[in-house]
Amino acid sequence: MTDAQIATLVGCAVLVFWAVGAYNRLIALRDDIAKAFAPVDAQVQHRHALLMQWALGLNAVLDQATALHDAVLLACAQLQSACDGLRARPSAGSAATALRLAEEALMAARQRLQAELPARQQRLSGLEIEANTEQLAAADNTLAFARSQFNLATKTYNDAIRQFPTRVVATVFGFQAAGTL
Repeated sequence: MTDAQIATLVGCAVLVFWAVGAYNRLIALRDDIAKAFAPVDAQVQHRHALLMQWALGLNAVLDQATALHDAVLLACAQLQSACDGLRARPSAGSAATALRLAEEALMAARQRLQAELPARQQRLSGLEIEANTEQLAAADNTLAFARSQFNLATKTYNDAIRQFPTRVVATVFGFQAAGTL
């Protein structure tokens, strides 16, 4: 074997080892996204339970505003469906977008319903709505933190698949950019 052939074999071996390492790194980063989604999922489920308590508590005083109440429940169902989709593939960009849009729809529905509450303040006084509202605010804050951790893991993964020469491995093996929340 000539020196040129040995150099070529060594170069190919280094290239193969690098490609395997890059592939394994991308898999690990994609797994980090799934791990970062677990707290988001748990907080969405916790907040969903709180929202159901809050909405059911308000149902008694929303005689004329049932459409607003129903909009919150519909947005909750949409969010749960989007969360299920992202749980199946946490690195799927379209599923993350669906969850983000469902979250925005829920926030808008909640704000419209909360705008109706001051007019019914006297009827709300005997209910546990204030405690539920405080718990919801705490759940929203915890969810925001979990979402930021998910977005950080997603950014790290997306940065990795955009870097050259790792981009070559990502393209060959079909790694797609992940979506943020």
